[in-house]
Amino acid sequence: MGTGRVDDRALAGRGRVLRLGVARDTAAVRHITTFLVVTVATVLVTRAYLAATGYPQIGGGDLHVAHVLWGGLLMAVAFVLLLSYVGPPVRWVGAVLGGVGFGLFVDEVGKFVTADNDYFYAPTAALIYATIVALVLLVEAMHGRRAHHPSEYLAVAADRAAAGLAGGFTEAARAEARALVERGRGEPGAAELAALVEAVPHDEVAVPDPVHRLVARADRWMRRAVGLRWTGWLVGLAVLAVAASSALTGLRVLSGDAPSPSWVGVGILAGAGATAACLAVAAVLRRGDPHRAAAWVRRGVIVSLLITQVLVFRAVQWVGVLGLVVDLVVFALLEVAAREAAAEEVTEQR
Repeated sequence: MGTGRVDDRALAGRGRVLRLGVARDTAAVRHITTFLVVTVATVLVTRAYLAATGYPQIGGGDLHVAHVLWGGLLMAVAFVLLLSYVGPPVRWVGAVLGGVGFGLFVDEVGKFVTADNDYFYAPTAALIYATIVALVLLVEAMHGRRAHHPSEYLAVAADRAAAGLAGGFTEAARAEARALVERGRGEPGAAELAALVEAVPHDEVAVPDPVHRLVARADRWMRRAVGLRWTGWLVGLAVLAVAASSALTGLRVLSGDAPSPSWVGVGILAGAGATAACLAVAAVLRRGDPHRAAAWVRRGVIVSLLITQVLVFRAVQWVGVLGLVVDLVVFALLEVAAREAAAEEVTEQR
């Protein structure tokens, strides 16, 4: 009875979602990012392939097997995999297959929002981009605004242990599970889970996860890049170059050179101007408060990603991909820099 009352009190302090047994995976952002990156890459590769091959038709006569069907099939396969297996080993496979499937699906959105099934509908690129942005904002709302509860770390550790019970732990996998249990220390079941992690048999063969390795390598590269003295200037120039290029696109729209409504051009110029203003504030703050300066650069990039680039894609469609890539790389660098600064601050406080 006493143990039950302690457990009841522990559960009473948790949110409604946790009380339902829904815990967030600490690797969720990596998996969802994989899904979104593969989605975008699939759209670009599909468009490039179709353009290079003259838009071939699979089928004959009145029959046309659209690639949206292959996309649906791949998404179904991804769901079946993710619903079939316990533990994390297949999640990167599901993320990749799901991304390819969703990319093939969303690439044909123009056919489903036009009366004449127009694959080349001009706003298609902007619609796809807006869809990706909406998904990113959803991920941010789910994972970026609220720290993980200690019980969620324990749930993720249990998930890792489930895979370990079947296939064993490498030293790296055991160390990761131990770190997760440590973050959940004090929660009901923590001691028992720690014992389970130690009881998982040792295995020298690591579960293949090329996405994790790629992300880790990119993270190491970005941490080294953040430490270079000239990185700040390069980041500022890159963001400024994207803003200037976007402004030129806006002027093309207003002059009639790019076939889009005038409000698109006005919106592009407003977004580019807002980004330039953020950069100006950052330049003023850079010497006195570099952290606040970086925050202003980040605001400028967010404006570009959420407003300016959406409208640029509406105006010039896939030509805007380069500016988007630059913004994303800069945003990733700024996130790494903020994380490093936070770690340094914690170290100094200790």
